[in-house]
Formats: sequence, structure tokens, C-alpha cells
Amino acid sequence: MENTACNSTIVSAAIYPPIGVMRVGNSQSEFFIGPEVSEPLPQTPSFYRDSTGALKRQAARFRVYGLNSDGEIVKELTACNADITWHAQLANQKASWYNFEIALDIPEAAQADPSKLRNKSVKGDERYRLLIDGGKNTLSGRNMTGGQHQFIGKFDEESVYLGEMTTDSDGRLVMLGGHGKSANIHGDPAVTFGNNDGWYDDTSDGPITADVTVDGAVLPVKPSWVVCAPPDYAPMQKSVRTMWDLMYDIAVDANMLPLPGKPSFTHDILPIFQRMTDLQWVNAGFAAGFGWQSPFDFTSEQWLTRLSDTSDTYQETRRTLFNNFRNLETRANIEGEAFNVSASAWDPTQASLSPQQWPWIYGDAMSKGANNSPRQFLTLASTQLNALAKWVAGDFIADYDPHYAAPVSLDDVPVSEQPAMLTKAAMDFCLADAFHPGCEMTWPMRHIGMYSEAFRLRHSHDPELNNHVNFGDELTPDIAIAENGPIVSGQIAGGITRWMAIPWQTDTASCRDGYNTALDPYLPTFWPARVPNNMLNQENYHTVLNESLPLAERQAAFNEREFWLDDLPVGATATYEEQINDMVDNFDKLAIVLPKTEKGVTNFPTTMQVGLTPTQNKAMLALKSDKQEKATRPDLSRTDKANRFNYKS
Repeated sequence: MENTACNSTIVSAAIYPPIGVMRVGNSQSEFFIGPEVSEPLPQTPSFYRDSTGALKRQAARFRVYGLNSDGEIVKELTACNADITWHAQLANQKASWYNFEIALDIPEAAQADPSKLRNKSVKGDERYRLLIDGGKNTLSGRNMTGGQHQFIGKFDEESVYLGEMTTDSDGRLVMLGGHGKSANIHGDPAVTFGNNDGWYDDTSDGPITADVTVDGAVLPVKPSWVVCAPPDYAPMQKSVRTMWDLMYDIAVDANMLPLPGKPSFTHDILPIFQRMTDLQWVNAGFAAGFGWQSPFDFTSEQWLTRLSDTSDTYQETRRTLFNNFRNLETRANIEGEAFNVSASAWDPTQASLSPQQWPWIYGDAMSKGANNSPRQFLTLASTQLNALAKWVAGDFIADYDPHYAAPVSLDDVPVSEQPAMLTKAAMDFCLADAFHPGCEMTWPMRHIGMYSEAFRLRHSHDPELNNHVNFGDELTPDIAIAENGPIVSGQIAGGITRWMAIPWQTDTASCRDGYNTALDPYLPTFWPARVPNNMLNQENYHTVLNESLPLAERQAAFNEREFWLDDLPVGATATYEEQINDMVDNFDKLAIVLPKTEKGVTNFPTTMQVGLTPTQNKAMLALKSDKQEKATRPDLSRTDKANRFNYKS
């Protein structure tokens, strides 16, 4: 597929997506390609698990596009029309990096514990033994598989497989990450959510570059990056603010992208509301507030008709809904005329302290002692808030079409739009909420110094890992964002994931909901779009479908949500420490929440998302006692995940 632009002479090339996302999985040979469109089709459980029930790895596929002298996309370059040699490097720096205490770019960092070196008992040159350098690999040609281009490093004396590179039938690069193996070289258990000494995992990240020749001409090529993250246990979910939303906001603020014009209801407004309703399948609180037949079921035709109307008829409805969103900016700064208020009439800092404001998701400064912090809970990106403010004023494109179908394959997207679609698809399924520290990437991603252009990371001119192992015994906010610091000076392999929890399983098993049960046992929540809190299980789903049962019984089954982590073999009565350690070896036993469609079912949604567990876990599920698991669930309010610091404004 080629562009029809008049200027079709290719003078340069660029790799897309600018950041690709791999995910670990314990299937030894099977994998799937990660999302390449922003609204992919739902898949069956076998898409995500192999025949043994093991989780397949998510691969990241990279493509090269030829650009003309105006920077416009001409066509995709493949092995059919170009000579392409791929280069990649992977590393894991977690154990040689610093503890995560809190995002270092927020005011609360001054009152949190200092970020000291992990494994601080390992001194001097010996610290290089903590850095897992998977090395560099080069690959060209079509269908290059067979595990010959692997990234293998060492943690102390332990060999660690970080992934491998392959190509598809058109010579596109396909990157695979680790198998989800985490271990402690001393045999010690994990004791905390994020900073466990002696531990390693097989997540990683690193640069992707390519040598490209077309018709004998060697082209300059914009590089890319790949990140290996934990599994996605809710593949059809998006958080209210995604990583794409955050990166887009950063690029607009830095003038890397133009200011957005009049927002589209379908593409800019509706997704914000729709995502909150969709979270009903992964969190019981969202199910009650935004779910099926709830007061704010934003997927209902009644709501869609009102939300998409530009007239004054529903302006007060739009205004009232907007006022529910947490907002750290003044209303006047966003859209003063729409509200007819002055900045002094509105104190956004105080309003943002309320856990009842939308979205019901924890923020970067989540802490039991941080009730005076405006960053205790999540806010939308500024561009999202600006779009909503214009929507309130009726200044938006009323393009809602109930029959609209988003492209489900990249081949359905015009070639000139494919790079943007690949970029959005990769980042839309990554989180930009609660950098505590996060799922895929964390707080450095909101700093413009990380980027060479919109969505594309700046590569270091000094890529040798041994030159970047630490910046002293403690990493302070000033050092972190300094001109020669780890953010602004350009990225090296392992430089993105080193800020994350070690091992990733302990954080995934710790990021839950309702830490303050006096408020609500399910709200606010951390990362339900990637790590479910509660789910409609298979047993209740089948009860809902059984129309021979009384409607009240079916409704009770529909409203009941199982605690997702109860699928761990350690059982529902386990302590917090037992759960985070069990997660290390049994992360594949947890359910994947996937859509299931049953037409003709009355009184319930046609499509419901259901937690689907591997077959070998069925016997354990049958033994569960719902009353027992609710009564014995660990109290997480006392864990260090929820007690980072005491904030005084």
C-alpha cells in the first residue's frame, strides 16, 4: 500500500511504532503480536494461552516507512522493496538502580524516603554483576526464527534470558521478551511491593535501529525503542488516561505537535466516558457507578444521545458531568467563558482532594498519610480536560454514528495514517495513571527531555551500560532531572524499566483497590485496566445466561464480582506476603478478562467481559468459599505500598 502524494521520492525512513511493547509469558514457544490498531477485535482465550494453559508472550512488531522530503509517508518498506538490517539491544538494570519510593518529579518527593541504591551491600565494581546486559543483536531477511538471535545476560552468576529477535514473512522485526522468570539468588522471599534485594526478573528494554537501503541509496532512519512489560490481564480495557494521552499532552505542551482543534465527540470525548463504563468488568466499584444500568452507564443509548448533542438542551448536563472530573487547573484557565467564573472563584487544589471525583483512580502521591496532597488521586491530561471544556460549550464535532466501526486491521488504514495508528495502538494499552511506579513505564515518561520528537525516545550518544550504573548513593529529584542526569542525557538499554518494581510480580499483586475500607472496599483503585481487581467469573456468567432461573438470582450473579487474586494457588486465606511470593511462580494461573457475546439474552448486556482461567485451575476454583475469601482478605492499608510518606501541604 502506497500513498498517493505527489512527492513520492523517498529520502529518509522511520521505524514504527516509536515505542513497541512486549509482554512476558511463560509459554515456551507460542506468542501473539501486540495491538496494531487502537480498537482491535476481541480474541478467544487460545489467542492468549497455549494448550497447556501457559500465558503466551506478547510480541512487538516493528515496520519501516519511507518518507519524502516533506516528512510525509510514502510507503512501507519491507524485504520486497528495500534492504533492511535490524539492530536491537536489551538490558535489565533494575537491581543495579535505585529503590522506588515515589515519583521524583512531584513536590511530595521531598517528604518521602530518599531513593537509595538497591542491593546497597554490593559495592563498587561488583555492582556490574547486578546489571543484566542482554547484549546486541543484528538480523535481516524474512522468516528469521529459530531462537538464534537471543538476548542473554547474567545476574551475578545466574544466566538470564531477556528475549530474542525474529522477522516475519515481509522482513519486519518481531521482538519477544522474557518468560516471566523472577528469582532471588539467595533463596530469600519477597517482602515488599517494589524493592526486593537479591531479586531479578526478565523484563527489559532497549533501542531498535535499522540500516535501510532503497534503490542503492542508504537512508537515514529514525530509531525506535522496545519495552518488555508484565502481562495484560484485561486486554480489551483502556485506562481513562492512557500513555498515549500523556505523551500527546507532553508533545503539544512542548510544541512538538500543534494545539488540537475542535474535538471530535467520537474520538476525543466519548472514549473518556466509555472507558469508565468499561472498567465495570475489572472493578466492582466502577461496576456499581458506571456499569450496566447504573446511573452513569455511558454506553447506553440514552446517555449517548445526550452526550453527543451540541445544542444548549443538554449543556447543563455536560457542565455537571465535567464538574465531576478532578482538575488541578482552574476552570477559567481551561475554558473560562464556558463557565463564567474567575480563577479566584475556584480552588482546584481543594477539589482534587476528594476521592469521589472522577476518575476513581489513585494518583502518584497515593499514601494513607497523603490526604492533603492534590496528587493523591488521578487527573486527566490537560488536552483531555480542554476537549471536555469545549464539549461543555457545545464547541465539538457531533460525529457520533452508532454504526461506526473502527479499523480492525492495519491493512484497513490508509498508509499515510498507519504510523500514527501503530503509535496509538501501542501506547493506548499502556497505563499513565498511578506512577507508583506503574505497569509498563513510569514518571520519567512525562518529561520532554526523554524525547527526540513526539512519542519517540531520545537515544544516548554514550550507550555503554557500565557508564550509567548509578549517580551516587542516593538519587535526588535534582539529580534525576539534571541536564546530565538519567532523563535528559538520553536513554540506554534498560533505562526505561529500571525505574519499575523488582520483581514485577510483587507490585502487580500489590496494586489493588479500596485501601481505605472505611470509604469503600473497591474504590479508589490502582490499575484495573491491566490488573483486574474484581471480575465476573465463569460460574456467575453461566448463571446469568440461564433464563430458566429467577431474574433476581441472575441479577445477583451478574452483580457479584470475584476477587481476581483468589485464583492464586496459595488460596484466599493467604497473607499479603504469601500472595506476592506465590505470584512469582503462578502469575499464569490468574484469569484473563475477555469479552463473551451471547445474543438473545434478555435483561443483561449482549456482551459481557468474563474472567477466564486456565483449565488446570478449575479444580481449585471449585473449592472456593466466597464467604471465607471476603472475610479473610489481607488488609493492605498497613503495607508500604499504601504508606509512602505523610504529606503536609
